[in-house]
Amino acid sequence: MPAKTPEPVVLQGRHVRLEPLTLDHIPELFAAGGDDDEVWRWLTVPTPRTEDELRAIAATILGAGPAFLPFAVIHLGSGKAVGWTTYLEIEPVDERLEIGWTWYGRAFWRSPVNTEAKLLLLTHAFEDLGMGRVQWKTDHLNQRSQNAIARLGARSEGVLRRHRLRPDGSWRSSVYFSMLTDEWPAAKARLAARLSEG
Repeated sequence: MPAKTPEPVVLQGRHVRLEPLTLDHIPELFAAGGDDDEVWRWLTVPTPRTEDELRAIAATILGAGPAFLPFAVIHLGSGKAVGWTTYLEIEPVDERLEIGWTWYGRAFWRSPVNTEAKLLLLTHAFEDLGMGRVQWKTDHLNQRSQNAIARLGARSEGVLRRHRLRPDGSWRSSVYFSMLTDEWPAAKARLAARLSEG
């Protein structure tokens, strides 16, 4: 049987809550990380300079159809949206999806926010939806992202060369990572241990 198609859902943790992204989140999201070149450096769109520009980016993702399911990341300590993350490339027949289009305000880097958000997304993908594979891709120059993905327990699969045009006109190669369902239990235990230490 194929995996289930993800539908809008709220995923609750101790540090963050993931809820369906809406345009109502934009003011808080812009305050958290809009107009910060370092936050947007490796994404495939230019840094938004205004709330309206960020709203337009979000509207594009929200209008991308059933292969995209974006979540606002709510920091429970502040009650505010501090970033977003997305299920994309959703293929239930092949039991796979991708986690991507993720960013957080810089104040939440190296905090439990990303670890718990990924734990929630992976748990939902493997245990509720029945996915057999979750993948990530990132810019070959973005070592911070590659390190973060590897710390999740994902394996590097290789590089797609000259894969995407960056906003500055240069070409990005994409490093692909994946996690398979039989690798998930060990990865889940490591992520839970990291959260309990933090």
